[in-house]
Amino acid sequence: MKSIYLIFSALLLFGFCTSNKTQNVVIIDKESFATSLNGNQVKLFSLKNSNGLIAQITNYGGRVVSLWVPDRKGNFADVSVGHKTAREYIEGPESYFGATIGRYGNRIGKGRFVLEGDTFQLSINHHGNTLHGGTNGFNRKVWDGNQTDGRTLELTCHSPHMEEGFPGNLDVTVKFQLTDQNELQIEYWAETDRPTVVNLSNHTYFNLKGEAAGTINDHWLSINAGHYTPVDEHLIPTGEIAPVENTPMDFRIPVSIGERVNAGHEQLIYGKGYDHNWVLNKGDETIIKAAVLKDPVSGRILEVYTNEPGIQFYGGNFLDGTVNGKYGKPIERRSALCLETQHFPDSPNQSNFPSTTLYPGEKYYSICIYKFKAE
Repeated sequence: MKSIYLIFSALLLFGFCTSNKTQNVVIIDKESFATSLNGNQVKLFSLKNSNGLIAQITNYGGRVVSLWVPDRKGNFADVSVGHKTAREYIEGPESYFGATIGRYGNRIGKGRFVLEGDTFQLSINHHGNTLHGGTNGFNRKVWDGNQTDGRTLELTCHSPHMEEGFPGNLDVTVKFQLTDQNELQIEYWAETDRPTVVNLSNHTYFNLKGEAAGTINDHWLSINAGHYTPVDEHLIPTGEIAPVENTPMDFRIPVSIGERVNAGHEQLIYGKGYDHNWVLNKGDETIIKAAVLKDPVSGRILEVYTNEPGIQFYGGNFLDGTVNGKYGKPIERRSALCLETQHFPDSPNQSNFPSTTLYPGEKYYSICIYKFKAE
C-alpha cells in the first residue's frame, strides 16, 4: 500500500510539474481580433503541434501575433513581438510586427525602377524610398483565411494592377504550417498577368527569452554567408557584393550580437546597428540553413532555412519603447530582432543582383522555415 501511495504521489508531482511548464501560456482571445476593415472581416487563427508549440496568426497583414516555444527545461515563452488586439495593429504606428511583406520586401531606391522599357514610380514611404511594398503594402491588407487543420493556415490576396505603383494583377497565397518537428514553415506562391517584381518575406521580431524580456545583444548569431550588400546612408544598396571577412558583418562562426554592434564601422553607423542583407552561401541544395540564433540563458535555438539568396538581419535599432507589446511592456531598442529570408533589396535597380522579375506563366515560390530547439 505504501509503495502504491508513493507511486501515486510521484505521478501527481510529475503532472503538477508538467502543467507548470505551460501554465504561463497566454492564448489571445480571437474576439480581440473580431473586427472589420473596409468591409473585410479581421480574424485570429491558432495553430498547435503535438509538442505544445502554439502560433497565433491574424489575417490582418498576415501577421504572426504570438509564438510559444519551450526552453531547455520545457518552460514555454512567447518569443515573438506583437499586439493583443487587432485595433492596435490597425490604428497604431506601423512597426511591421510579424507581418507578411509585399509586394516587395525591403527597400527600392527612390521608389522607382525600369521594367521592360517602362518606368514605374511607387509610393514613397521611407526617406524618399519605398519600404516593404509602400504605404499600403501587404502588411495593411485583410487577407482571405482558410484554416485547413489544427496546424495549417492558408492566406490569399489579390493585388490589382498598379496597386502602390506595381504593375500587373498579382495573386498571392501564403501558407503557415506548424510541424511536429517544431518548425513554423511559411511558404509563398504568386502569379501575375504582366511582368512585375516580387519579393515576399516575413517580418516577425524575435527575442528567444520572450517578448520584452530584455536585450537581444546577448543572443549568439551565425549567418551562412561570406558576403553582404553594403548600403548608403539611406540604407539603399550600393550595388557592391562585399566580403564579410575582417568586418563586424562576419557571422560565419557564432558571435554575440552585442560584441561588435557599436564598433564604429561605417555600415553600422548608417544602420544604427545591424540592418543589412547577407548573401547566402548557396550550394547544390534547394533549401539551405541560412542562420542560427541562440539565447544562452534559456537555451532556446532558432534555425532559419530558406531557398532565397539572401537574409536580412535587423537588430531592432529603431524600436524606441514608445509601443507596448502584448503583455503591457514597452518594446525597447534592440529588444527584438528580425531574420527575413528574401531576395536582395533594390534588386530591380541592380543588374548584378539576382532578378526579382516575375513574368506571366511563371509561378513565384519562396519558403522560410523557423525551426526551434533547446539545449
